[in-house]
Amino acid sequence: MRTATITINPSALTHNLNRVKAIAPHAKILAMVKSNAYGHSVKAVLPALKQADGIGVATLTEALEARQLGWSKAIGLVEGVFSAQEWQQAIANDLSCVIHHAPQLKWALEALPPTHSATKLVWLKYNTGMNRLGFNEEQVIEAAKRLDDAGYQLILTTHFANADVREHPLNSLQIQRFSKVFDTLQTMLDQDLKASLCNSAAIVNFPEYHCDWVRPGIMLYGSSPVSDQSADMLDLQAVMTFSAQIMALQTVKAGDAIGYGSRWIAATDTRTALVSVGYGDGYPRVVDDSAYVQVVAGIERFVCPVIGRVAMDMLVIDISTLPEVALDSTVILWGEVPHVDEVAASAGTISYELLCRLSARPLRL
Repeated sequence: MRTATITINPSALTHNLNRVKAIAPHAKILAMVKSNAYGHSVKAVLPALKQADGIGVATLTEALEARQLGWSKAIGLVEGVFSAQEWQQAIANDLSCVIHHAPQLKWALEALPPTHSATKLVWLKYNTGMNRLGFNEEQVIEAAKRLDDAGYQLILTTHFANADVREHPLNSLQIQRFSKVFDTLQTMLDQDLKASLCNSAAIVNFPEYHCDWVRPGIMLYGSSPVSDQSADMLDLQAVMTFSAQIMALQTVKAGDAIGYGSRWIAATDTRTALVSVGYGDGYPRVVDDSAYVQVVAGIERFVCPVIGRVAMDMLVIDISTLPEVALDSTVILWGEVPHVDEVAASAGTISYELLCRLSARPLRL
């Protein structure tokens, strides 16, 4: 049977969660599980995240799935609701919501949750420079006043545009803008206002701004969120191993080409293996010549380059340096080695994209 396989290691996820706790010991943790837990499967990861204070999702459907799977702690809708009807569903399912524009504010003020509902806690989004979601300075102060008057507890939140590059000038500007509004609201409102600035990259790069809640995402799954430190340097463990098997062996003669576009031409007679995985499974078609895999041969493991163009259902690797290799030998596409961050770099993208766009075809273990 053709097999491309995704294996999830829950203990690695728990390890990474504990790394967040060690880096941000005084903050609560909203663990991001949006986009099917960054491609890892919400069902697979929730048990390993039980020590988080809550989880963050992008859609109501994702929130309801988590509730159905038995998650009883806080759930934050990080894009908020998309209609007045969804606001009612958020109340019914005890969900906290981001409010980032006028319609959501209107729905919240027109339909107040019960006193002890989790929906009484609102994540109020201030656009400090990302220029996606959020109110401007004047609007966020007005929204905060109206929500406070209506009895909502507020977490002022924002999102960095360049937290992965610590010295980027917009970071300090966003922090300055956020701090100004937070100080204003602390003075103006009669409540214990909370704050949340840090995603994964900011957790690493701006420990002085962890505040009340941090929102780790990609670092939970073992990828580095910053530009100047690897996952290994941050002591993060790969949660996913993506693997397949050798399906055929052949020798390509010197001067012969491999695959679509004849992209790779053999300089000498070359032993090759065809691997049962391609872009139809989620391995990127556009990897460059730096891409490699790890072949498991008995108790030994060997690094082999990917050669030729990745196809929908298969790719080719150079096994010239290996001893005899058997059909059905396991090939690791990403895991600890190679790391998904390396594969992403070979494809000119980021690990987030590779993890999230895995197809339904690979077998999940």
